[in-house]
Amino acid sequence: MKKFISAFWAETLKARRSRVALMSIIVFSLFPIVDGLLMYTLKDPERARAMGLISLKAQLTAGVADWPTFFQVLLMGTAIGGAILFAFITAWVFGREFSDHMAKELLALPTPRGVIVAAKFVLVAIWFIILSLEIFLIGHVVGNAADIPGWSAGLEWTSFWSLLLITLLTFMLIPFVALFASVGRGYLPPLLWAFLTLAMAQIASVLGWADWFPWAVPGLLSSLVGPQVESIEMHSYMMVLLVFIAGITATFLWWQRADQAR
Repeated sequence: MKKFISAFWAETLKARRSRVALMSIIVFSLFPIVDGLLMYTLKDPERARAMGLISLKAQLTAGVADWPTFFQVLLMGTAIGGAILFAFITAWVFGREFSDHMAKELLALPTPRGVIVAAKFVLVAIWFIILSLEIFLIGHVVGNAADIPGWSAGLEWTSFWSLLLITLLTFMLIPFVALFASVGRGYLPPLLWAFLTLAMAQIASVLGWADWFPWAVPGLLSSLVGPQVESIEMHSYMMVLLVFIAGITATFLWWQRADQAR
């Protein structure tokens, strides 16, 4: 346990002293702000169109300015945009030492490799939770400032747990990003993987296979607000779980067995 705490503390210090942490907070803050701007435009389409904030086509398809729409847009932004940003964070956490040519020094420490990997995954998980809470809290403030109707305690509670569930599912898909960051010894391979899975998720949704494609499940969940969340069946969650087990096992095995001489 002491070795894990030391490894986790070291990973936390690296994150705190980097610009990635601050940038992630700033970028994630934009999600609810843009969502609030959308609600503003939907409340007064004529003034918004005059200001050039939104096109007429977007006005007709975005919905109405109320809390259900606000939360749905926020969840969709987290599932889609958040997936890319979460992948970037994971790629940085697992690929930083390779890009800085410090991997040999890291692995020369007496700390077991498995402990280092576990510390990185725990850091990523906590990082994701903090950003998700940030999105929801800022979203609550922005939604109130936009003065939109339709709020209820039940809707907010359900949307909050949906956001956390989307974050959990996204985290469970992240180990393959960590694996590609490790195998690829840098940032480019994991980010390419993230964009590829996002594109394939869109294709799966169009073909009607989203519930069977793990990387499409968070997006599928984000399109459902309230009791409709129950319409996602157990096989979708099982597919995500299988990917998580495969990805995290492969990542640990690679770190344990791969030649780290480079």
